[in-house]
Amino acid sequence: MLTPGQSVPELDLPLTIDARFELSRQSPQNFTMLVFYRGKHCPICKGQLEEIGGRLSDFTDAGINVFAVSMDSEERAAVAHKEWDTGDLPLAWGLSEEQAREWGLFISEKRPDSEEPQVFSEPGLFLIKPDGELYFQVVQNAPFTRPSLDQLLQGLNYVIKNDYPTRGTLT
Repeated sequence: MLTPGQSVPELDLPLTIDARFELSRQSPQNFTMLVFYRGKHCPICKGQLEEIGGRLSDFTDAGINVFAVSMDSEERAAVAHKEWDTGDLPLAWGLSEEQAREWGLFISEKRPDSEEPQVFSEPGLFLIKPDGELYFQVVQNAPFTRPSLDQLLQGLNYVIKNDYPTRGTLT
């Protein structure tokens, strides 16, 4: 499990736009936000990413770079990119099970007779400071109940304005 205040693992993954996402090369004004989603089989993920995509400017205006990340294959990620209305939200694909576990994500296996891949990660949302330090995390073992974007943005605006410290650092 990652602890707030510690450095997060490196990520270097392909994007559906024929580019790469390299976490270490991010230089946001305030945070990089990673939204780990279950994959193209998940209608709740689709709704969440479409909502984030529709409000991407709210995050970028606050100095936050946002990326969505999944264990999907290139083919599955391409379908999500084409069929979901995520706007300019970058979709990274090809996260390995080992990488997902490094981030503390829960792992699930395919249910019989489902469109799920054999193995996939459950949702997580992480805010990383420009120096690579974990500021905030939400990790779930089931697909439902995602963080409210209104509450998240309200909290982040407060954090940024008031230089609010990283919480949960005592071990």
